[in-house]
Amino acid sequence: MGLRKKRHHQEGAATPATGNWAVELRGVRRRYGRGSGTVHALRGIELALPTGSFTAVMGPSGSGKSTFLQCAAGLDRPTEGTVALGGTTITGMSENKLTALRRTRLGFVFQAFNLLPSLTVEQNVLLPMRLAGERPDRRRAADVLARVGLGDKGRRRPGELSGGQQQRVAIARALVTRPDVIFADEPTGALDTTTAAEILGLLRDAVDRMGATVVMVTHDPAAAAYADRVLFLADGAIVDHLEGAGADRIAHRMRTLTVRTPVGAAA
Repeated sequence: MGLRKKRHHQEGAATPATGNWAVELRGVRRRYGRGSGTVHALRGIELALPTGSFTAVMGPSGSGKSTFLQCAAGLDRPTEGTVALGGTTITGMSENKLTALRRTRLGFVFQAFNLLPSLTVEQNVLLPMRLAGERPDRRRAADVLARVGLGDKGRRRPGELSGGQQQRVAIARALVTRPDVIFADEPTGALDTTTAAEILGLLRDAVDRMGATVVMVTHDPAAAAYADRVLFLADGAIVDHLEGAGADRIAHRMRTLTVRTPVGAAA
């Protein structure tokens, strides 16, 4: 499951205008507090991920995984450095423009499915389009629901579905705007092993068949093994990465994870 060779470019050749990178973090630092109470959540992250790739992010508790995801997705602003998504630099962007960008060009899948219980499955999927002021495209909603195996569930309410089916709806909702990047935060954390494998297979399929870009935070080596690349965070820095690794190798790396000189993670 290596990254596609034809999408590889040298980092030095990449510029925001080329659009070769789906996600770029350049010198990103995030600090909270002041003085002796300062917490260095991220310590100079350098990262460039190509379009059409699946990246997993792992690390011990407190390593900076959540802060990484929030900064990369424009949900939090870095103290230093720049973030670009789909070739657009979002650092310094106004909150209104950031909100519009998140609604049209980013998809999100969380451990909690975050579906609105009063809306039908179809209405939940179309919600990002409505929030972005676009005309809801019911044909597109039907297409993405069919892709996640829920083509006959559009009129159901979330409460009528299993947990795995609700997460499928969340994936369909993330895909409906054809986003530059899908950010997934522990998307299988609330699911049993079999259902989790089905959800991860759908994310893998979104990358392989739809050209989506997925960045997933997970604590589960089996989940991370679905990715092209696994990044390991420790003390707010990327300290290692593996490509095309199986669950056992990823688990072993997590067990032996120690802070080393941060390594670049550009493709």
